[in-house]
Amino acid sequence: MRKERPEPKTALGRFLRNAQKNAFVSLLFDFVTVVGAALILSLLIKTFLLRSFFIPSGSMLETLQINDRIFVNELVPNVVSPERGDVVVFKDPGGWLNSTPELSNKPAFEQGVDFFLSAFGLIAPDSSQHLVKRVIGKPGDHVVCCSPSGKLVINGVQITEPYVSPGSNPSDKNFDVRVPANSYWVMGDNRGNSEDSRFHEELPSKGFVNKKFIVGRAFVVSWPQTHWKWLDNYPNVFKAVPNN
Repeated sequence: MRKERPEPKTALGRFLRNAQKNAFVSLLFDFVTVVGAALILSLLIKTFLLRSFFIPSGSMLETLQINDRIFVNELVPNVVSPERGDVVVFKDPGGWLNSTPELSNKPAFEQGVDFFLSAFGLIAPDSSQHLVKRVIGKPGDHVVCCSPSGKLVINGVQITEPYVSPGSNPSDKNFDVRVPANSYWVMGDNRGNSEDSRFHEELPSKGFVNKKFIVGRAFVVSWPQTHWKWLDNYPNVFKAVPNN
């Protein structure tokens, strides 16, 4: 049997032993405090500033690759309005996603861990229930496809889009829309493989994404490391477009 350490006989011995105990308790307390503060800070950041998503489809190629992880600025749209060229993440406005969320087959413990990690923005289990597109038209804009040269026209100004996936036309589907108040016309960069505003004009939303569905603006690819980059909104593309 393990023998208990004898109580030090001298005052100095007792002082050193208590000091060791107190140092361990202090270290443990500091560790718990730091971890707790970090988790609370992460929760606040996720709630009010940033959120992480992964890309489940190829509709934004080549700007975003499948399974890329992105950080989203949640100050958009409630504090800062989306601009033309912004890459935005939004909830299904109704009828864009044909599938319903599947019930998780994970054990209850794993579901609890996922819930905890998602609460602090460490994973994004609901990414497949969101969409990622680029804002082309903002409230009041008149967006037309296409000009005689095959380009989009916004408020009478033809634009050249360098972010469109190589080999894709600006649009193989013609449209002529005027964006209503508090709404946006969005399109994927992979125009030949993106179920975006163009393909939902028959819905009650007419293909527009109301501001209330927008979660935020994607501004950086955070993972994998080899894909890291800032996400440009190409202001030079739209600088000649007047506001309506």
